[in-house]
Amino acid sequence: MPCRTTAALLLGACLALGACQRSPAPPAGAAADPAAPATPKPANDTPAGQRIEADVVALADDAMEGRETGTPGYDRAAGYVAERFAALGLEPAGDDGGWRQAVPLLKGTALAEGARLEVRRGGQATALELRTQFLPGADFNRERSEVEAPAVFVGQAVHAPELGHDDFAGLDLRGKIAVVFGGAPGTFDDTRRAFHSSWREKLRNLVERGAIGAVMVNTADDEARYPWARTAEQFGRPSMRLRGPDGRAIGAWPQLQATAVVSAAAADLLFEGGDMTSAQLFDAARQGRLRGFDLPGTLLLAGRTRLEPAESANVVGRIGGSDPVLAAEHVVYTAHLDHVGIGAEVDGDAIHNGALDNALGVAIMLEAARELAQGPAPGRSLLFVALTGEEQGLLGAEWFARHPPVEGTLVANINMDMPVLTAPTTDVVPIGVAHSDLDAVLEQAASEIGVALSPDPFPEEVVFVRSDQYAFVRAGIPAVYLMGGVVGANPGQDPKVAMTWFLRHCYHRPCDDTSLPIQYGDAARLARLNARIGQLVGDAPQRPRWKPGDFFGERFGKE
Repeated sequence: MPCRTTAALLLGACLALGACQRSPAPPAGAAADPAAPATPKPANDTPAGQRIEADVVALADDAMEGRETGTPGYDRAAGYVAERFAALGLEPAGDDGGWRQAVPLLKGTALAEGARLEVRRGGQATALELRTQFLPGADFNRERSEVEAPAVFVGQAVHAPELGHDDFAGLDLRGKIAVVFGGAPGTFDDTRRAFHSSWREKLRNLVERGAIGAVMVNTADDEARYPWARTAEQFGRPSMRLRGPDGRAIGAWPQLQATAVVSAAAADLLFEGGDMTSAQLFDAARQGRLRGFDLPGTLLLAGRTRLEPAESANVVGRIGGSDPVLAAEHVVYTAHLDHVGIGAEVDGDAIHNGALDNALGVAIMLEAARELAQGPAPGRSLLFVALTGEEQGLLGAEWFARHPPVEGTLVANINMDMPVLTAPTTDVVPIGVAHSDLDAVLEQAASEIGVALSPDPFPEEVVFVRSDQYAFVRAGIPAVYLMGGVVGANPGQDPKVAMTWFLRHCYHRPCDDTSLPIQYGDAARLARLNARIGQLVGDAPQRPRWKPGDFFGERFGKE
């Protein structure tokens, strides 16, 4: 999901990986604990809706064991998607003419044995308690890690000189452990807040300034979104990184000798003796007034990690373009196939089926592929990719965007991830469309389909950097991520309330299953919109372009 992982929570995929996404917050102003949606399962009386439902039921079946990356359950799901691609008449476009593109991975599991976080001041050492107060991060560069060094609080680790903001001003990080909050100042515009909230950017900033360790501190607001108890449940589950030809992790920042995450309740143990209490710092973060400072004494971080090579695969199908020249340009549809597998048991159920996250997104992509395969092929080629490793930090998407298994170029990405379609809607929310001229394409397609386009209702959640489209954006490829709608079609049924309930109770939990009141009619409409977008982009005289002066286009765009 746009979470795309609970990665701020699974620290190996957060600090070691640097592609951390937070779990989404409930909509602003929502009830403290909304009641379960009263909507009964709706009638599914259209052929398109029935096809989508059949795919969701198959992919979210217990036999798929939650589709965790690198597991037999994921492989079974990948085989199902390959069979569906073949039945729809797509061409295989993976490695060596097959359906699959291998994605090499390194799996890291943080171990309890040897895990330590100590605050050493005035000749005394205060040890934080494993699980209740801190969790060590997986280290993808070494199996044993230990570092003791002075610590410095660096706010949110944001360096944005063009906005007059530098959390590192006056601070020396060389040879020190950085203590950092997530997020970015609320005074930033949505685009820059999204970019600077990315842990990839925060860790790059730390490493460039000489830090040798990192401790992420949860704030009270973080844990209102995702309680520490649920974070601690995940300890001991493996996280992953892409693996290079030398067998080592790609982009794992070996300079960081150890990492950890600390609960909001234990934060004062780190800040005691400093300039401000944790409560004052949490409040300063909300107001955009954070300032960094040196912390007294030293921190000791230690941990052990079990490292193992692993492999998973993207599943890739293709509709060849009809234009002899434009066929070498590819419009890429994506939806992540992986979920979080078998985990903490809830009410006797430990299989996290991931019906909405993201079996529904894959099923919508399959229905769009069916519609496009039945019509005249556009000038450009179309690729349909069921991605692995999204929950681990967009790994399958990053590998595909950097190593496409087809000849030619990738010119646009249309991503589907966790459409929370549990109440009928009249609209769709396109995330990130304003960055490129895809906005005109979306407006035309939506007008033809008869669906309204709504702005991102929760821009503070910066979901544009938290799902697979961001891997394509970082490769310079214009992209859009399509969410479900937020405007209700029926009186008394508020999609935002239904979304709030899902995020609080079933996101990354076993109850994300096919018993939810999924609106398959809305899903079919979303598939038609996806198909029309691809047709329009595929036949356009020019490939999609970043808008002049766009932040992401200037930073990542290329001709």
